[in-house]
Amino acid sequence: MRGVTEPISLTTALASFAELWSPRIVTRVNDYDIRVAKVRGEHIWHTHDHTDEFFLVLEGELTIALRDRTVRLHRGDVFTVPRGTEHKPSSEGGASILMVEPAGTVTIGDQHEDVPGHVDATTGHAL
Repeated sequence: MRGVTEPISLTTALASFAELWSPRIVTRVNDYDIRVAKVRGEHIWHTHDHTDEFFLVLEGELTIALRDRTVRLHRGDVFTVPRGTEHKPSSEGGASILMVEPAGTVTIGDQHEDVPGHVDATTGHAL
């Protein structure tokens, strides 16, 4: 992952896989993964105890349910879920997103509800 000497096309990266809720690691910045994912439907309620989670919507719309409110993100919008905050991402019509998380962060968090088959419990897959 280190030593990338050419630009990385996010369009090409997203076109290289079809799986939903299964992020790919595009590059690493210091100790943080830059991940892209395709999403549709619902993820799960989960919490990252030790890290914030940054979302950027590249295409489509993403909804992030929090216990006290719901945040709707459109193309170009960003939102950071603070560490320790229970949240549940979803996208009715589908979306492509970019996330920034410390390397090794599990997509289902440290505390979570049961994980359905359509959600990949991963630390990210290499492109």
